[in-house]
Amino acid sequence: MLIRTHLAITLFLVLLLIENVSSPILFLVVAMFATYIPDIDSKNSRIGHHLFFRPIQWLSRHRGMIHSFSFLILVTFFIALILPGVALGFFVGYGSHLFVDSFTIEGIRPFYPSKKRSSGNVITGSLSETNILVVFLILDIILFVMKSSIIF
Repeated sequence: MLIRTHLAITLFLVLLLIENVSSPILFLVVAMFATYIPDIDSKNSRIGHHLFFRPIQWLSRHRGMIHSFSFLILVTFFIALILPGVALGFFVGYGSHLFVDSFTIEGIRPFYPSKKRSSGNVITGSLSETNILVVFLILDIILFVMKSSIIF
């Protein structure tokens, strides 16, 4: 899926959970940033096009190890040890990216190194993805209005 769809869905999840975190703004920022991270393995992505990430792209193919829940759990564990206040936001943002990609035709390998794929029938950039985006943008607006007193 395109990054805008990932961001809209992550924002929806953040708004659902925001009243249960001690630092709502930090949670929001970390989750939204973490949504970008799985695509560092693609030189065509918004984040992966930076030369800094080329070594990662040489070591991992797109939607390989970095696009797995195995990797997410491992990284989240280490983040929780070092920066516990950031771990939930990271998990929500990164995890929502993986979950959403599992509905695309290309899918993901959720439990890397297992070769089993989880995939659906959504084509990236298609009308069906645009419809998903619009639905989540509407839900985001509704939730934001309902929870704006918690955020601010």
